[in-house]
Amino acid sequence: MFCHSGGERATVGCPRLRRGEPAKGPKLTAQHRRDRLEFARNHCEWTLEQWRTVLFSDETRICLFCNDRRRRVYRRQRERFTQPCFEESVEYGGGSCMFWGGISVDGKTELVCVSRTRGGRGQGSLNAGRYITEILEEHVVPYAGYVGDGFMLMHDNARCHTAAIVRDYLQEVDIPVMHWPARSPDLNPIEHLWDDLKRRVRARDSAPTTLQELQDAVLEGWEQIPQEAVATLVRSMKERMEAVMKARGGNTRF
Repeated sequence: MFCHSGGERATVGCPRLRRGEPAKGPKLTAQHRRDRLEFARNHCEWTLEQWRTVLFSDETRICLFCNDRRRRVYRRQRERFTQPCFEESVEYGGGSCMFWGGISVDGKTELVCVSRTRGGRGQGSLNAGRYITEILEEHVVPYAGYVGDGFMLMHDNARCHTAAIVRDYLQEVDIPVMHWPARSPDLNPIEHLWDDLKRRVRARDSAPTTLQELQDAVLEGWEQIPQEAVATLVRSMKERMEAVMKARGGNTRF
């Protein structure tokens, strides 16, 4: 396999090659690969009943005016800078909201808006103190009681998750945390749910025009996601482990 930045020239003399955008994934060091491979080997034999006790959690940011699709226009020569051929943009995406959520085979938590920013200003980002009081105390601890024995929290290695006061609190309330390999969003099934959620917001008949409207639309979209779709994502964990082992710790299709 090789890549080429020269467009169509890369396929000359190679009729079996097709031009396309590269798959995207985090840049992985050798240590990242080793950690991912070790994690996959340690969990490849886990049954669905074992994964059932895990709450997969994460944060995501959604912009008010988001342009995540590549657009094309048809124009004549010298028309590039005529007004109809411009795609106007809004600074900072017009503002954004950050949300936290968690999912498991049998349910999902409430979706929590943890920050709203406009023009680079607004409610502060999620720090360790807020993570404890607004997320762990209000949502994770009650969910642990719902799941019962064997409950385990999965969160990534963000600073607010790994701070000493957070580790101490989780130990105090007796909530074990799954040791998660760095730079591994492809292993967290909630990442696919974020994609679904953003599509639901974009597909609305009336697009949000304020941060409050965006927050309301996202929360409504979260409630509309069927639990079977959530469960299907969690049931894919065995496939994810197998994919990591096949890639020898590298990025996967997930």
